[in-house]
Amino acid sequence: MAYQTINPTTGELIKTYADISDQDLEVALANAHKTFETDWRHRAVAERAKIVSTAAAILRRKGEEYAHYLTLEMGKLINEARAEIGLAADILDYYARNAEAYLQRRLLPESPGAELHIEPIGVLLGIEPWNFPYYQVARVAGPQLMVGNVLLLKHAENVPQSALAFARLFEEAGAPAGVYTNLFASIEQIGHVIDDPRVRGVTVTGSERAGAAVAERAGRNLKKSVMEMGGSDPLIVLEDAPLESTLDSALFGRMFNTGQCCVGSKRIIVIGETRGKAFLDGFVQRMASLKTGDPQDPCTTLGPLSSEKALNLLLDQIELAKRNGGRVALGGGRIDRPGFYLEPTVLTDISRDNPIYTQELFGPVASFYVVENEEEAIRLANATPYGLGASVFTADVERGRKVAAKIDSGMVFINQPAWTAAELPFGGIKNSGFGRELSELGFGEFVNEKLINVAPAGSPPWGPVARG
Repeated sequence: MAYQTINPTTGELIKTYADISDQDLEVALANAHKTFETDWRHRAVAERAKIVSTAAAILRRKGEEYAHYLTLEMGKLINEARAEIGLAADILDYYARNAEAYLQRRLLPESPGAELHIEPIGVLLGIEPWNFPYYQVARVAGPQLMVGNVLLLKHAENVPQSALAFARLFEEAGAPAGVYTNLFASIEQIGHVIDDPRVRGVTVTGSERAGAAVAERAGRNLKKSVMEMGGSDPLIVLEDAPLESTLDSALFGRMFNTGQCCVGSKRIIVIGETRGKAFLDGFVQRMASLKTGDPQDPCTTLGPLSSEKALNLLLDQIELAKRNGGRVALGGGRIDRPGFYLEPTVLTDISRDNPIYTQELFGPVASFYVVENEEEAIRLANATPYGLGASVFTADVERGRKVAAKIDSGMVFINQPAWTAAELPFGGIKNSGFGRELSELGFGEFVNEKLINVAPAGSPPWGPVARG
């Protein structure tokens, strides 16, 4: 497996990294397990918090260096790279600040003497994607290191410099060796890591195929897993939604990170033929106004796709949509310049029997639908194997809540496209996966909620004990 930096702005191969050897992988596993058992789990919460918050401070202080890796390796627009750095640092700080409260023992009032103690479970394996190389890792590292677990991290093959940079954060912050370990490992090696009894849980963000394979292997080994498999989020525009601001939100929701976002607004659903035509015109106009260029230039508003593979996949999907009756309202082709650039694309007339109807479009491509009423909009929103996020736009917030309640997804945002923050739980249902990251819910995914039941000396062997 080739871990390598290919600049998506130019297509140039910059650097290649060797896979870890089996011997070095065993050393990494042994060090992680030893550090957990003899050191990290036993440290005071405040001591772990100092290291994690120091890592956040280093990330902010070296923000321009870290942003450079993102634009170099996956083509992220520079301002969006800076935003990701801020978000990742915020997540680390959030857990450093809140872990002590989350780890407090909890009394069970209905059973006097019963207590829940929150404890770490051990070495975890994280498998993370290329689209948010710091944010995706922070939402695992932040909570799990603060719980007292340790982390082995296998990053995507096309962001090795970003992977190494994030690992340096914890080393520079004073974390002992084995707390956070980057692995340039092959798929076969990762399988062996999952099988290893020293590894107690696995978290994956990636494709359905990868997630299913990892979840199956983790399940055979009776190991907890968390899966975030992407989505095909609907953005529903009700009849009373203000046109211009909703159009601005739809553009942001579809094009953030050049459309390479799990919770991107991939399917635009508008109620009413007249409103639908006006919305399509406005959306096409906004998509067409995006400016292609170097993602390092703050004036650029359309960056490249992360790789030629990603670009070719979208081109194939666009052709598939057309062959099955879909219409290209805008774009549809590769941009004639070096690098992996695709024209902003809007697809319409996607019928239920068009394969694109149920596929995820991971890039600057939106599918656009016009429906007659609210019930049809909800049916269309739910007609997908995914269930990650959704958006509903309306002037009537209470109506928005009622519509949101009928959408099959892990998250619904009213009058905003889906977004993320440390305090908001993140995750989906159906083929979008299971489990949650961020907030207190993410903190509790890989813990032992240990019951300790306390009774006075001389108590009977069974049942609750009367207390004075």
